[in-house]
Formats: sequence, structure tokens, C-alpha cells
Amino acid sequence: MDRISRCSHGVEGVRFGDLRIGSRLFADDVVLLASSARDLQRSLDRFAAACKAAGMKISTSKSEAMVLNWKKVECLLQVKEEILLQVEEFKYLGVLFTSEGRMEQEVDRRICTGP
Repeated sequence: MDRISRCSHGVEGVRFGDLRIGSRLFADDVVLLASSARDLQRSLDRFAAACKAAGMKISTSKSEAMVLNWKKVECLLQVKEEILLQVEEFKYLGVLFTSEGRMEQEVDRRICTGP
């Protein structure tokens, strides 16, 4: 997966201080980040091409899109002809992310779970 990520690396991503982060990887899970729908589609296209070159395929039934924004924004991303489901929240590595960037649900869940 690291090799595929390096092969599909582009200029897209989001800026955190002096860093530009375009993806996060863990095992076979990937999160692609971009500051616009156009950049994210470009990144997704390159990632899909790198997967194909490595003999892998993106499982669109297990893939989702989410826009981090206070307002509800539609973002139609696709892999080949298949449009990815856009969600308001998703869990990645056990952490709940919401489209508004709020963490209250995650904090409450952790408090209830305890140590």
C-alpha cells in the first residue's frame, strides 16, 4: 500500500502548518485528503490507476466520501463509472469523524467506555 501511495502522490492535500498531507494509510485502509473536490477527484483517479497497475482494485462498496464543512456540500466523487456514497460521518481506526468536524460524539463515547 505504501508503494501505491507513493506512486499516486500528487500536489493535492490539505495544509497543516508547514506540512501538506494528501493521504493517511493503515494496512489496507486509505484516507485521501484534498482542499477541493477537483483535487480530490484527481488524487482518487491517480490512486485508482496505481492500484490497477499493482493488480488491485478499489472496493467502491466499501468506500465513502465526506466533506468537512459547516455547511452541507455535495461532492460527487467517482471511481470509473461508480459514484462514491457521500456520508455525514464515518469511523476510521476506531475514531468517529463528522462532516462538521465536531468531536462531541467521539468524546462522549470515550467517556462512557472508560479506561
